[in-house]
Amino acid sequence: MKRARGLGHSLPSTPPTPSVQKPFSKQLEPISYKRRSIFRKVLPIAAVEWKRLGIDKSELNLPLTFPTGQTFRWKGTGHLQYTGAVGRHLFSLRQLEDNSLWYHCHFSEGEDMARIDLYDFLNMGISLGDMWNEFKAADPKFAELALYLEGARVLRQDPLECLIQFICSSNNNIQRITKMVDFISSKGKLLGNVGGHDFFEFPSLEKLALISDSELREAGFGYRAKYIVGAVDALRSKPGGGSEWLASLRELDLHDAIQSLSSLPGVGPKVAACVALFSLDQHQSVPVDTHVWQIATRDLLPELAGTRFTPKLHKYVAERFISKYGKFAGWAQTLLFISELPSQKTAVLQMTEPEANTTKTKKHNKKNKTG
Repeated sequence: MKRARGLGHSLPSTPPTPSVQKPFSKQLEPISYKRRSIFRKVLPIAAVEWKRLGIDKSELNLPLTFPTGQTFRWKGTGHLQYTGAVGRHLFSLRQLEDNSLWYHCHFSEGEDMARIDLYDFLNMGISLGDMWNEFKAADPKFAELALYLEGARVLRQDPLECLIQFICSSNNNIQRITKMVDFISSKGKLLGNVGGHDFFEFPSLEKLALISDSELREAGFGYRAKYIVGAVDALRSKPGGGSEWLASLRELDLHDAIQSLSSLPGVGPKVAACVALFSLDQHQSVPVDTHVWQIATRDLLPELAGTRFTPKLHKYVAERFISKYGKFAGWAQTLLFISELPSQKTAVLQMTEPEANTTKTKKHNKKNKTG
């Protein structure tokens, strides 16, 4: 694996001495309020100022967090580097081979607040170490998963941004979802360009209301166009404002939050569960699709193996996850889902079946010698 290039002497060659993690608000160091212009020429990476996040890979593993279907607005812009907007701020995050994590704020109207918003977006108030200990106690399988999935984290996104993304995700694939989300994002304020990608502040409800059904259909949204337009209209009719109404769902219990979300056009059980988990602090929320159904019937509900998954079984599966994994059942489900991604299955086999792999390798080598 190549070491990240172009960071020069500003990055240490060895990680810092481990210490007890402080609340993120106490880790913040004063930074300049000088406004960065998005219209100036993008500087080469060597001239960019990178700052430590104050955590390591055990608390945030970038490739196990961003390209895993939680958000479709962050993009890979370098080796172990991801870039995306957090509100009105544009950030890049980078992970080094010594497991340290660094960030750079490309654009912000107030950098002290930008840094606080970044930590909030990354859900840094929650300790993954403590959570993993709970999961290991509940399920021995997590002792194996910890070998290669430590640092996979659930994000805390803006509720409106999360809602629109997951309406786009319905019966869709990653490539098309990303294209749709990019189209909607482009209606917001341009924050800058990194790695050849334009990044935008997510559009407000008022700006979203200017996008017509026909415009969305011409952009390839299909039947989802009417749901996005309908959801935006429904939110704009909420007393006190739609964004405020969505944020208020963080104060409800899981059942009421899901019921409220499900009242919006285009929001079924899975979309509601995703929005609740990834933006509304509903850590018990368990999104269930055919992939999670396969995991559930294999590991939690073997008596239902071979049964066709239906929406009515969504609640039943979610309740079984909660009974086994407790208040962070949604995080447990996310980790199990990530472990099933094609990019992770090779690692799973290497970690959980070392003897079998060794035997296969020996047979393969012997065959080559005799052939």
